[in-house]
Amino acid sequence: MRSRLLAATTAAGLLLATGAAEAQIKIGAILSISGPAAAMGVGYKGAFDLFPSEIAGQKVEYIVRDDATDANTAFTIAQKMISEDHVDAFIGPSLTASDAAVAPLANQAKVPMIAMAPYEYDPAKQPFTFNDAQPLSLMVSAVFKYMQGHGIKNVGYIGFSDGWGDQVLAATKAAAQADGMTIVADERYARTDTSAQAQALKLIGASPDAVMMGNSATPAALPVVALRQRGYKGGIYGNHGIVSPAFIKVGGAAVDGVIAVTSPLVVWEQLPDANPIKPVAAAFAADWAKKFGAQGMSPFAGYSYDAFLLLQAAIPAALKAGQPGTEAFRVALRDALEKTHELVGVSGVYSMSPTNHNGQDERAAVLVEVKDGAWKAIR
Repeated sequence: MRSRLLAATTAAGLLLATGAAEAQIKIGAILSISGPAAAMGVGYKGAFDLFPSEIAGQKVEYIVRDDATDANTAFTIAQKMISEDHVDAFIGPSLTASDAAVAPLANQAKVPMIAMAPYEYDPAKQPFTFNDAQPLSLMVSAVFKYMQGHGIKNVGYIGFSDGWGDQVLAATKAAAQADGMTIVADERYARTDTSAQAQALKLIGASPDAVMMGNSATPAALPVVALRQRGYKGGIYGNHGIVSPAFIKVGGAAVDGVIAVTSPLVVWEQLPDANPIKPVAAAFAADWAKKFGAQGMSPFAGYSYDAFLLLQAAIPAALKAGQPGTEAFRVALRDALEKTHELVGVSGVYSMSPTNHNGQDERAAVLVEVKDGAWKAIR
């Protein structure tokens, strides 16, 4: 009897040990791979092909699903990832509206989430939400400082008729007020619209020195084309959501001269050698080229990569507190993310705190201009 009990205890111990050894970290990614934001989503997705299958000695499974640029779909996906896949962390969503839809779920389930679109929230109320996309206030401010330096006084605004358009407008108003500029027009259009001619006419009628855009991806080219077709000669400026090769491809010659702010990754070769981001971006660009070829690297891939770097740095500490799949592991992972200090990514340098779950500074903002069919850094 005693020998049987000993054997059973030994077998149970071996089973537990085997289970611990086979514990697998599950990371759920919710990306807008199709729909109006597909030009961004494809970039976000591509980076996952470069991620390792093991972190800190633990196998990692990346569960990537498409929300089709729809916040309701993102919500449903998140529910299933929490209840059925039992994910330990989220990378994404990659759309602001989807971030807002998923964040309450992630926080209720105590699953750390690294949003990859600018999303305004209170870390005290959403302690499990983090964000690796540059804050709108930081990026729009950089654009307006450039405008100010070039004598611009009056600005017309055109953006999406949704939450993203509202957020960029709010940042635009704040930057304009800080820099002594006036917003003379506010025009909107839907992501799925096929024409912005009427809005372009109204903008031109307001006689702005420049136009600021609150849109993203390929639909951002629509008002640029309309403005140029109508003879507008002023400057056209954009946020970091417009910067991709696809924007230039869709806009053609009309987008030449458009100025925007973006991640350092886009122009990493043009960064000073002393910039700490340059070697990290160079390594990522080399890996991307090996997998996908020299062309087509998207700044949005960089946000996926930075989310991975943040999790990679936090996972070893979390493993000391619990096994993957447990609340103890997820809570410890959240705590480790919040302690991130000077982690160098390809989109910026991250230093988190209880009141700041993004942690980027001006090193994350680079001004670029479309020249000869490519994005070029403005020195």
